[in-house]
Amino acid sequence: MTRKTSKEKRLEPEFVNVDDVPVAFCRPDESVANGSLAVWLPYLGGNKETGIRELQQLAASGYFAISLDPWQHGDRKGTTTSSLRTRVFKEFRANMWPVLGITTLDTYRVIDWAIATYNLSGDVVAGGVSMGGDIAIALAGIDQRITRVAAIASTPEWTRPGMTDVMDPKKIIDQGIPTHLGEWLYKTLNPMTNRSAYSRAPAMHLEFGATDTHVSPQCALAFKEALEKECPAAAQAITIILNDGCNHLSLIQKHSIAKRAVEFLIG
Repeated sequence: MTRKTSKEKRLEPEFVNVDDVPVAFCRPDESVANGSLAVWLPYLGGNKETGIRELQQLAASGYFAISLDPWQHGDRKGTTTSSLRTRVFKEFRANMWPVLGITTLDTYRVIDWAIATYNLSGDVVAGGVSMGGDIAIALAGIDQRITRVAAIASTPEWTRPGMTDVMDPKKIIDQGIPTHLGEWLYKTLNPMTNRSAYSRAPAMHLEFGATDTHVSPQCALAFKEALEKECPAAAQAITIILNDGCNHLSLIQKHSIAKRAVEFLIG
């Protein structure tokens, strides 16, 4: 039987509840630990275990790397038997906006917990895939500690104008109307309508499929263009990459794209 080294054991995920939020994290080996924190968040339907590979990569580079179950995901599903995806895309704004907003706020307090519990004093960086990247971008608007964001097939605009079905690019989704809570979360956290929150110019690496009509790159391009007029330094800190031949699903399935995002977070 092959025994694992102490470094390999250290990279194994650990699990804990932070208040009511289930969390997974990987601690770096002491020889490479840099005191910094990295958050990696999953796509719609994912959970804290979805990005374990990315957490391990981040921890191997010295970061205390953490993920969590988004609201209504993983161990937070509750007793509902209906499909989350079905509910979200039947009434997108009523169901998705609370998931985005509540998870953004949950991640904020999980970051506080990690920094206090493990005495972290370095950079804080955040990334994720699709919905997870949406949350990472929104989080950077409220948490001034975040210096870098890497998002894959994600958007700074929660209204997603012209959003199509992920499986049918010809079918535009009727997004419905938000709940009162969802509307408040949108007004408070949506990056596109809270652009001044990015005036400190956190570095952003945004990857898109050039043919993605589910999460269109046009929203990110419009976000950057608006910032160029209002805060040029913030706009200059954003890099948008369009991947030819990729739609939403094909982009998020590419390991090379996730690797590139993690490398950006590592800096």
